Amino acid sequence: MQQQMPAGYTSKDIRVLEGLEAVRVRPGMYIGSTDQRGLQHLIYEVLDNAVDEAMAGYCDRVDISLDKDGLITVADNGRGIPVDVHPTTGRSGLETVMTTLHAGGKFGGGAYKVSGGLHGVGGSVVNALSVYLKAQVQRDGYVYHQEYKQGAPTSDVVQSKKTKEHGTTISFKPDPAMFPIIEYDFETLVSHFKEIGYLNKGLEINFTSQWHETQRNGDIERTYFFDSGIANLVRNVNRNRKVVQKEPFYYEKTLDDIAVEVAIQYNDGFAETVFSFANCINTPEGGTHLTGFRSALTRVINDYTRRKGFIKEDQPNLTGEDVREGLAAVVSVKLTDPQFEGQTKTKLGNADVRGIVESVVAEGLTRYLEANPASGKLIVDKCLTSQRAREAAKKARDLVIRKNALDGSSLPGKLADCAERDPAKSELYIVEGESAGGSAKMGRDRSFQAILPLKGKILNVERVLQQPDKILAHEEIRCMIAALGAGEGEEFDASKIRYHKIIIMTDADVDGSHIRTLILTFFYRRMQPLIHGGFLYIAQPPLYRVQAGRDVNYAYNEEQKDVLMAKFERRRGIQVQRYKGLGEMNPDQLWETTMNPDTRQMLQVNIDNLIESDDVFTTLMSEVVAPRKSFIQAHARSVKNLDV
Repeated sequence: MQQQMPAGYTSKDIRVLEGLEAVRVRPGMYIGSTDQRGLQHLIYEVLDNAVDEAMAGYCDRVDISLDKDGLITVADNGRGIPVDVHPTTGRSGLETVMTTLHAGGKFGGGAYKVSGGLHGVGGSVVNALSVYLKAQVQRDGYVYHQEYKQGAPTSDVVQSKKTKEHGTTISFKPDPAMFPIIEYDFETLVSHFKEIGYLNKGLEINFTSQWHETQRNGDIERTYFFDSGIANLVRNVNRNRKVVQKEPFYYEKTLDDIAVEVAIQYNDGFAETVFSFANCINTPEGGTHLTGFRSALTRVINDYTRRKGFIKEDQPNLTGEDVREGLAAVVSVKLTDPQFEGQTKTKLGNADVRGIVESVVAEGLTRYLEANPASGKLIVDKCLTSQRAREAAKKARDLVIRKNALDGSSLPGKLADCAERDPAKSELYIVEGESAGGSAKMGRDRSFQAILPLKGKILNVERVLQQPDKILAHEEIRCMIAALGAGEGEEFDASKIRYHKIIIMTDADVDGSHIRTLILTFFYRRMQPLIHGGFLYIAQPPLYRVQAGRDVNYAYNEEQKDVLMAKFERRRGIQVQRYKGLGEMNPDQLWETTMNPDTRQMLQVNIDNLIESDDVFTTLMSEVVAPRKSFIQAHARSVKNLDV
């Protein structure tokens, strides 16, 4: 039977959003969210415009500041936004760019051959979501400025004093009506600024903050300038590792209007640490540029190894795994029209990029190996050692798989699975301990929630990356692999995962934090696409149960507990229970506070900065002690919730 349209539904019910109104109605469509990440994205959007000027060769300095009143200023010494009248809009170029979606110099290919912000929405979206914005342009011998409120001009473009300088300065204050909580993660901000500095050699980035969050420890002042660009980044990645060749290999070349940069330096470790970028945008899912890089690396090292007689004719070639073990590398491409795809739109899809990157990397690396025979021999020795270790590990791994029937066809006995078979509707709780596992099994909604209890602390996989057989020999890790059903390591396939929410639920104490860290290390090193896909979460069980009479409330942090205590201060008989273990909760309490989708609080695990994340896992979880000791000494005074 055909469904009837609602009575009175006419054209007058169709709303047409004018100008930037759409941005304020649906801000998430343009900046992802209106939480802290979206707030910081405003800064990145304005910075991207300055970086585009740098990539075009017109800017070598960007100053970013956050004052005590929350005003953000981004100033560059580029060409300055045009202020002459636009032929289509009849308004100045400045007003057109700041008030019109999809207006910019990045579409026709004339002003920018290469751009990081390709949507043309950066300046206008920031303007729409700001309670105040001022744009100042220095060009053609004069200073021009215009002010706006929530995207609408409050003045005309004003020409003021004469100047010999050039550039654009954007000052804005995010609108509290759009961003209910205006707080910044300064570690994330400075990591992003530093990454931009690495990817644009010769560009100076200065950041200062007087915002109230930073005043406790003094104002923030950071300057990033890297004359060797991504070669500096590779050195930084390897700073706590023993390197194979003293200086990184670096090569750059532009071919068919695609600029390619690559830097390579091997270390004595076992992990592959390769970062790929397209137009300064991190591409953690890789893409055609990474494929081209890997193909060139394997082919060139094999050719060099055979040409120099390091392996005999009847011996097998080195595989991609062999030449990537202990590799620290960065490949960066800059092109006119990047096409992104993948789960999170961070995978480069341009087909022509693969061949160009492969050609450039092969040319540069061949020259390097021939000109540096001592370094070449060290690299080959490293790769041959990896080959021998891989072959031995494969035999041991196959033995473990056969012994434990780890083929994905059988589920672990301790898994309490759910009835739902659609992964998008299914959840897996990885729970610390049999006691908490029992409570979780009784408290869950078995229609869509599965429970996998783990016994004790799992293996620290960071220390046995070269020995996958040891990883698979660990019973609790085998249980996780079997429960997820998507393989692990090089064979991991996110499309086969059985649950789209994997939730780590551990006790709120030091042991629980340690177990959570070990599980995160395993997922990061052996199932990283799972994190990029947004499948991994951390449960947030309450720390306190506060009861006054029949009124029961839960507090998830100290601040919430203090608020509840103050609320009940004048009722007698307040009872406060501190939860240290999940097993201390009754099943119904665990459901109500931690597992009920309508009331629970969870943290989604994201990799905001792949470079910094990789460095943290290497520093804190590897066998090398000195960097970990330095880290502990540097952060000892800021430790919270220390159990002694």
